[in-house]
Amino acid sequence: MSLLPTPQEMRARARADLRLGLPVVIVQGGTAALVMAAEQAAGERVAGMVEAGAYLAITARRAETLKARAYDGDMARLKLPAEGAAAWAAAVADPASDLAQPMKGPFTALRGTDGCPEIARAGLRLAKEARVLPAVLVAPLTGPAPQGLTRIGTQADEALAPFAEAVSARLPMHLAGRGKLHVFRPGDGSEEHYVVEVGRPDREAPVLTRLHSACFTGDVLGSLKCDCGPQLHAALAAMGEAGGGLLLYLNQEGRGIGLANKMRAYSLQDQGFDTVEANHRLGFEDDERDFRIGAALLGKMGVGRVRLMTNNPAKIAMMQAKGIEVVERVPLKVGRTAENAGYLATKAAKSGHLL
Repeated sequence: MSLLPTPQEMRARARADLRLGLPVVIVQGGTAALVMAAEQAAGERVAGMVEAGAYLAITARRAETLKARAYDGDMARLKLPAEGAAAWAAAVADPASDLAQPMKGPFTALRGTDGCPEIARAGLRLAKEARVLPAVLVAPLTGPAPQGLTRIGTQADEALAPFAEAVSARLPMHLAGRGKLHVFRPGDGSEEHYVVEVGRPDREAPVLTRLHSACFTGDVLGSLKCDCGPQLHAALAAMGEAGGGLLLYLNQEGRGIGLANKMRAYSLQDQGFDTVEANHRLGFEDDERDFRIGAALLGKMGVGRVRLMTNNPAKIAMMQAKGIEVVERVPLKVGRTAENAGYLATKAAKSGHLL
């Protein structure tokens, strides 16, 4: 039995390193490059990256905001300025000051195979997984990589990591009555996800089910900017009244971009942008969540047929694509306020929610 880390475990290390501000080594064939999150770029490490010929890679969404050339289609690779590279990279990565300082260019974009484009693309994917801004410094290596840095390949495993139940315990709830909380841990070192089992759902019949993405601001703080908290509470109450159900609490905060980036999006919304526009300005897609997780957890719970409480057709489509039969869509229209009316309108108009 080998004691060495697997490729998935090395990738988990790489995600942690990006959050810490450490560069990682990404390899494609005989080519390698140092990759560092622009959000964390500072000090001597950036100077070392610049000396190695680093450039900044951003997503096409962010490039569109900055009017930078995305010659690679899904990303743009921008040359760094001769001085002040760290501050410049951080300003290009973060749209917080876009309105106050709209002219960040002119930009000189790389094209073709110069600068290891596949490694840059892999770095942006890793940054999203790490829940940092999707902008990375990339420095092609012409010699040996520095010792001690995490080393991974460009190919991420597109298959969903297997889940194992870590623990479960009884949990009486105010809204739902008797229940049990199951904690599931993925094999790739990413976030744990939870299944709240209300009562004793009959697996022989379609189970009343809700896929609920974590929302710290709405679920815990009672934010009026979204309808997440009321949806969570209404789903639990409905399951309690029905005598059983499953609420899958998926740790995909902010449509999968993480709480810090979600707060960045909120700040942009305060400047007048809607939810989708804010995500794009940050460099993300409309929705970065992976609903395959929900189907996998339902399989672990022995459920193949559901009455799905949702307003989101994408959840239904993914459940059916992964072999979970959606017998009925149960609408969940609660929590509309004056503060979130625009947010709900955007969900309907741009994300196809059935509101």
